[in-house]
Amino acid sequence: MKSKLTLILILAVLIAAGACRKQGVQTVQNISSPAPAGPAGGGTAQTGQTYYFRGNISGNLSIEMVLLRDAERLTGTYFYPKVGKNISLTGTVDKDGNVSITETDETGKQTGIFKGKWKPQTDSPDSSLAEIEGKWSRPDGSKETDFLVSQQPFQFSSSVRVTPKVIKETNKEQLYTVEAEYPQIEGDARFEGFNREARGQMLRGVAAFKSSEQLGPGDEQADLPAETQNSTLNAGYDFRYATDDLISVEFAEATYSRGAAHGNLLTEVLNYDVKNGKKLALADLFVPKSKYLTTIANYCMNELRQRAKKEDSMIFADSIENGAGPHADNYRAVAITKNGLWVTYDPYQVAAYAAGPQYVLVPYSALKEIINLDGPIGMFAK
Repeated sequence: MKSKLTLILILAVLIAAGACRKQGVQTVQNISSPAPAGPAGGGTAQTGQTYYFRGNISGNLSIEMVLLRDAERLTGTYFYPKVGKNISLTGTVDKDGNVSITETDETGKQTGIFKGKWKPQTDSPDSSLAEIEGKWSRPDGSKETDFLVSQQPFQFSSSVRVTPKVIKETNKEQLYTVEAEYPQIEGDARFEGFNREARGQMLRGVAAFKSSEQLGPGDEQADLPAETQNSTLNAGYDFRYATDDLISVEFAEATYSRGAAHGNLLTEVLNYDVKNGKKLALADLFVPKSKYLTTIANYCMNELRQRAKKEDSMIFADSIENGAGPHADNYRAVAITKNGLWVTYDPYQVAAYAAGPQYVLVPYSALKEIINLDGPIGMFAK
């Protein structure tokens, strides 16, 4: 998945992207998860419970981490998807959630230390899921930098692998770079349809970015500061729900267009019915001809209006109707979770850019009368 802090850090990094690029180089890396993603839950850890995390170091270096928590003892591995090499982890977490994890290379030499806090996720639809936030450094304390990893809600019955695929492309002539990740679930043929949709969704996003950033005849970049001459796309994902029958993944595309004052963020969601091999539209969740958009929008607008009344709010009270009204374009980023529908509003949609994305969880209790009981989320309304 990606908390608001993570997204803001990614956007900030985009502006500082370097101008030195190689022309026309594209790679798709095949990275194996460090451990099978079998049944995994949230909440209080039980003896020997496995946790699957994804997040970043320094705001822009994506990492995948698997930890086995046995009381206060932690063991596991992590890796950088664009590198693909597993790094061993051992450490502890105390009763207050203080985490200390040491990483070692294949020779047993210590190469880094994670120190942080194991706590419930923030900006998340499920506070029973964990996140670890803190500082990574070399063993001597040098090169200290922030890290944040969030638990992924995997509840698969078989030992599948959730594998991040990496698309990297640089083009010096067109002055753009791309680094994007999308998930593939390996080890079970039932997920082949999901894999096609996830891959296709990311490839379409990359293609749209490249098309929009093409330089035309006479386009001049010489007058721009060097750090703003290159366009960049950094794209990633977080799972919001993941079982044998139903998967919901949230994709975030952080973009920077050459010469702009700052980057921007676009959120899209893939909801996939594994059981029936079908990408889901929002309408598929509800009783036919029900006014589901109006119901969802009214709940969200009421919530946003309450937030706008707070003194430190950066929500535009006069933009709520426009940005959160019952229009399909306003609700392209609606993820399925175990607690309700998780709605994301991108920067500027209902709030100032500095406020980052805004999120509203619409509980299933507010949708109970219109949910299709025989549909993909019918079990949540029964």
